[in-house]
Amino acid sequence: MRARRIALFTLVVDDYDAAIAFYVGTLGFELREDAPRGAGKRWVVVAPPGAETGILLARADGESQCARIGDQAGGRVGFFLQTDDFHRDHVAMTAAGVHFLESPRTEAYGIVAVFEDPYGNKWDLLEPAAP
Repeated sequence: MRARRIALFTLVVDDYDAAIAFYVGTLGFELREDAPRGAGKRWVVVAPPGAETGILLARADGESQCARIGDQAGGRVGFFLQTDDFHRDHVAMTAAGVHFLESPRTEAYGIVAVFEDPYGNKWDLLEPAAP
């Protein structure tokens, strides 16, 4: 059997530097790669420290891609940021100006609250319940 993993997923953004400022500066992700690709395009990868999977920040090109910015999951929560300390991260993110759409709530699966990135994509901040 071959080993497989998801290395990257793409998040369509309108501006590389603004996206880096949010994901690295506000959320504390690492900037893993920022390489020019010609014609004003860049290969920009960010990820939470220690994460195996990264996010490729791709600047929208054309009307169709621009229309997808902030709505990549059709209005649903499309991204899940798992933490080992919900309250620590919720306080830090709130202080950094992250917009939460709801108050933290406890569910059978853990502590969770939905937040938005600057584009309107919905994320769960989630601390899983102990097994």
